[in-house]
Amino acid sequence: MERKRDPLLAAWLAAICVLVTGMILIGGATRLTDSGLSITEWDFAKHFVPPLSDEGWAREFALYRRTTEYQLQNRGMSLGDFRFIYLWEWGHRFLGQTIGVVFALPYAIFLATGRLKGRVAPVTVLGVMGAAQGAVGWWMVTSGLYGRLDVSSVRLAVHLALAFVILGFGFWLFLGAAARGRWRPRSGGAIALLVLIYVQIVLGALVAGADAGRAFADWPTIGGAWVPPNYDEFAPWWTNLTENLWAVQFHHRMAGYLVLLAAAWMFAYDRCRESGLVLGIAAGQALLGIATVLLGAPIWIGLVHQFGAVLLWISVVWYYYTPTQTHGAQDATGAI
Repeated sequence: MERKRDPLLAAWLAAICVLVTGMILIGGATRLTDSGLSITEWDFAKHFVPPLSDEGWAREFALYRRTTEYQLQNRGMSLGDFRFIYLWEWGHRFLGQTIGVVFALPYAIFLATGRLKGRVAPVTVLGVMGAAQGAVGWWMVTSGLYGRLDVSSVRLAVHLALAFVILGFGFWLFLGAAARGRWRPRSGGAIALLVLIYVQIVLGALVAGADAGRAFADWPTIGGAWVPPNYDEFAPWWTNLTENLWAVQFHHRMAGYLVLLAAAWMFAYDRCRESGLVLGIAAGQALLGIATVLLGAPIWIGLVHQFGAVLLWISVVWYYYTPTQTHGAQDATGAI
């Protein structure tokens, strides 16, 4: 597949990928600090400028005190503590809207000048997904404002899953704009590994949504057992997939092992620097996951673990679109 190199377009797409990565990490911190429900309204102007007066802070705090989270969990919270969680959520929304501006203005210029020729459709799809992500984020927040202590873990998983789709697709477009010469995508094992990593990311979001990360601090057992004894205690059965702490953490662990095995298989089959890098990141991510469990999931290591997921995700996308001519005869077959 021939790709037309465009350094300016590549730089723009790279900036978007960096900002989306920041969005994922700040979103993780927002969840881990229980800050996501501190802003109860959707207001474009408000998300660019936080409260600047005592009256403004008092109004925001009054709105938060109506939520179920405040009534059942944070009753008596000080204004200073509220400001802490508010600014995390504000930072998350501010960055989201900043990404929209960083995308929209250059997009309009590139489109008007013909610089997106041959790329209009995929780059437009990237923008549409970004806009949809804002709507999904608000859909997620509304699930937890009243009647629940937290947002729906399923909606949280949808929100994070879409973020990784945006990141992966944006990185793929970046590679296309940064590439020289003729490239041909790989197939087979790399696609299978991408699917496994994606499933693992969704399962990780369910762990965060159900607060299952701190539920069991032992490894390789879980709650002192090899197979969770309360794996299917919820009814109907499907609620175990999203609400049962035993099942949610167990699934995340098992999927992690599968990701590591798949990365090792890919490296054994196609010994090259790219597959070696993927295996190294997968091994590091597995160790981070174990450390997160054993340490009781403190915020700092939870964020490092989430960043590891980002690195693993984009490393496999990079591997999948590595120039085939750098790997000799084996790559000429398109196999891995």
